[in-house]
Amino acid sequence: MTRLESDRRHPIRFMLNGKPVEGEAEPRMPLSDFLRHQLGATGTHVGCEHGVCGACTVIVDGMLTRSCLTLAAQVDGCEVRTVEGLAPSADRLGVLQQAFRRNHALQCGFCTAGILMSLDLYLGSNLTPTETEIRDLLSGHLCRCTGYTPIIRAALEAAAELASSKEETSNA
Repeated sequence: MTRLESDRRHPIRFMLNGKPVEGEAEPRMPLSDFLRHQLGATGTHVGCEHGVCGACTVIVDGMLTRSCLTLAAQVDGCEVRTVEGLAPSADRLGVLQQAFRRNHALQCGFCTAGILMSLDLYLGSNLTPTETEIRDLLSGHLCRCTGYTPIIRAALEAAAELASSKEETSNA
């Protein structure tokens, strides 16, 4: 018995958080499932599976991407960043993650990875965001626990810390 062409697994190679990875995926496998089940990158969560909740947000080639709507095969040859790539080392949190911790900006944590990825990309190009801009960015994420206030506070705090670090570096 032969398998249909559409049922064959395809090799996929890409950079995940700066490291080369590879695996095989069926043509219709979502990137979220590939990350979680093939590569063990379980920080990316799957919520609605319709691209609405934002829990599965990752960065692909510098763009925010809903990994539940992106096929694994589509990232072949790309650079993918997930929440696991935010911390500078296994024993140290990144600036944004530390701000979330200090401000109690997570409760159940389900939405947190996607929110962190969106904020990380945004703060990478805008170190002086307004509360309104942060609220606008967060409008693409559903959080049922925090009420967003601690998330906004953490984002603004992280932006200020990142801006201060950048200023110190440029003055050195």
